[in-house]
Amino acid sequence: MSELVFEGTTYEVPPGNTVLEALEVAGVTIPSSCRSGVCQSCLLRAVEGTPPATAQAGLRDTLRQQGYFLACCCKPDGSLEVVRPNDAGLRHRARVARVRSLNATVAELTLECDAAFEYRPGQFANIALTCGTVRSYSLASVPTEDPHLHMHIARMPGGIVSGWVHDSAKEGDFVDLLGPHGNCFYTVGNFGQTLVLAGTGTGLAPLYGIARDALRHGHTGDIHLFHGSIRQEGLYLVEELRALSHTHSNLHYYPCVLEGPADAQTHVGALDAHVTSTLSTLRGSRVFLCGHPDFVKMMQKKTFLLGAAMKDIFADSFLPAKTVTA
Repeated sequence: MSELVFEGTTYEVPPGNTVLEALEVAGVTIPSSCRSGVCQSCLLRAVEGTPPATAQAGLRDTLRQQGYFLACCCKPDGSLEVVRPNDAGLRHRARVARVRSLNATVAELTLECDAAFEYRPGQFANIALTCGTVRSYSLASVPTEDPHLHMHIARMPGGIVSGWVHDSAKEGDFVDLLGPHGNCFYTVGNFGQTLVLAGTGTGLAPLYGIARDALRHGHTGDIHLFHGSIRQEGLYLVEELRALSHTHSNLHYYPCVLEGPADAQTHVGALDAHVTSTLSTLRGSRVFLCGHPDFVKMMQKKTFLLGAAMKDIFADSFLPAKTVTA
């Protein structure tokens, strides 16, 4: 049994349990969402004791060195005294500038944030509401082109944050942002390399940012952007992407729907099959995969088999929020 000190109170962490689980059993609420170490919303900082390395996987070196760890992955093997990260410069106040509809189920949330929020297009940030609910959303904006942050948010049945965005959020409202996080973004170098971007649903958000960021940096290699939905009405930013591909001859946009009818420029069929039939080889390519976890997992395997090196395959699975069950 490990001893955990949090906000002046001592708790016990049974063997095999995480810090997050121990706090929840004690009735203590901290932000959490995915419960698998991806969203990083349950970040805490150890001021006494050393968290296990597994609880710091995926964190920036600067955070690990300061004792930050993920509560959902931390099964302590000794005593820990921990604090919240509120004073760590990781939480930013953001103001709602606009909410606009992109299609019947997806809204674009535009946020004004302080200058200290530095990010790369394609990374994600966690929105924290005053009720304590935290959810992760990718950044579709490009800092040098867009004065504000843009997120694409799909309405989820019973979703607290998505429901707020679609039904209640208005200009002037404030939220907290935690992050940014993630390594699914464009890095400068090898400008002639082929880029393959494929995503489902709001997986377009990070891909839209990555593609524009690559073009902004003068990427000369072909950029293939595949976006899939079940039906035509689920696609969005279609005209914007078609216009962008007309402006940049190396950008190729492939809208794809699983079910017809669809317009003449939209492929009907499975997105994974469309990618593999369009591109015969991915040897030497850089790949970005975003959206539904099943699609991302499947495409990681398929793009590897088509020749992409594992080090050149970047993925961002949109995991659903998990709730605690008795």
